[in-house]
Amino acid sequence: MLKLSTKGRYGTRLMIELAGNYSVGPVPLKDIAERQNVSKGYLEHIIPLLKSAGLIKSVRGPGGGYVLSREPARITLLEILGALEGSFDPVDCVSDPEICTRTGVCASRDVWIDLKGIITSRLKEILLSELMIKQDNKTSAGPDTQNSLHGKSAGR
Repeated sequence: MLKLSTKGRYGTRLMIELAGNYSVGPVPLKDIAERQNVSKGYLEHIIPLLKSAGLIKSVRGPGGGYVLSREPARITLLEILGALEGSFDPVDCVSDPEICTRTGVCASRDVWIDLKGIITSRLKEILLSELMIKQDNKTSAGPDTQNSLHGKSAGR
């Protein structure tokens, strides 16, 4: 099964946090770690990947921290996950046809290529600004409301 790594999930949460503070300014990593309930040390391993992809910048000195390199409406989930996860190839032969002698006659490879296209196309459509709004809506709704939205009562 295709699964995102912890790095991809936590990195996306970090980016949503920065998007929510885009107009406020730099956010210290320790604040993000506390709000997201993620170890600061783990986030320190994610930061260089996001920086090298040109998605975030660091601000040094008092009041420093991290900021998005551009507005949230101009960052896609594809860019974020691409920086953190790498390729979205479901199998190696999608990007490296030489890896398999059956590449030219393999019908399932065509399915994997289509699947990669569908995934990347959808991730390209999802903007960080949209994720930020969804997060704000979920946060303002509160945990009791979220449980009832999923068919669970608050008391169970």
